[in-house]
Amino acid sequence: MSTIVNVIIPAYNEESSIGLVINDIPAIVDEIIVANNNSSDNTAKVARDSGATVVNEDQRGYGFACLKGLEHIEAKDSHPDIVVFLDGDYSDYPEKLIDIIRPITEDNIDFVVGARTKKLREKGSMTGPQVFGNWLATFLMKIMFRSRFTDLGPFRAIKYEKLLELEMVDKTYGWTVEMQLKALKKKYSYVEVPVPYRNRIGTSKVSGTVKGAIFAGVKILGWIFKYSFKK
Repeated sequence: MSTIVNVIIPAYNEESSIGLVINDIPAIVDEIIVANNNSSDNTAKVARDSGATVVNEDQRGYGFACLKGLEHIEAKDSHPDIVVFLDGDYSDYPEKLIDIIRPITEDNIDFVVGARTKKLREKGSMTGPQVFGNWLATFLMKIMFRSRFTDLGPFRAIKYEKLLELEMVDKTYGWTVEMQLKALKKKYSYVEVPVPYRNRIGTSKVSGTVKGAIFAGVKILGWIFKYSFKK
C-alpha cells in the first residue's frame, strides 16, 4: 500500500516564489496545501494555478497558517500517513522531500527535520542572528533535554498520527521549536537529514527585520524554558 503524503506551505506575500516551490515538489505528494496568510499580493492565485489547494488564514502568524493547513487535513474523509512542512520562499529545495520522508517510510522514524548544515548552505542564506539563534536554541535543548537536534529548520516531516498527538498550539514563530520540544517530551524517534539551503526570494518576514528577529528569539527561548520546568 502506498504512503499518502500531504504538504503544508504557510505563505505570506510569496507570489514570486510559491509557483516554483509547488512545481518542484515530487509527484509522490498527494496534496499540496498552501495556507495563504492574509497575503496582499497574488500568492493565492499563483498557488491555485500551480495545482495547490489554497486555504486562507487571515490572522497573521506562521503557526496560525500551519494550523489552518492542519484544519483542512483533519476535515477530509481520509488522512495522510505523513505531513511535510515546507516554506514558500524557495529557500528550501522541495525535491529533497524524498530524502526527508525516507527515514519514516523505510525505518519507521516518527519525525524528521531537514538540517541546514553549513557546508550545504548558500552564502547569505541565513543571517548571523539566525545562525546564532539556532545554535543557542539547540544547545539549550541538548543541555536540558539531551536532544540531538542541531537545527530548527522549517523543512520537516512527521507521521500524521504523531503530529495530532503533539496538540500544537503556537500561533507565531515558536511553531518549529514547539514541535521539536514536544517530540522530545513524548520520546518520539527522530533524525535530522542534511539539506541544502539557498537565499530566499524576497525579504524574510522574520530575519529580515530587527523586530521579527527579536520576537522570534523570545518565542523560541520561551518555549524551551517553559518545557524545561514542565513535568
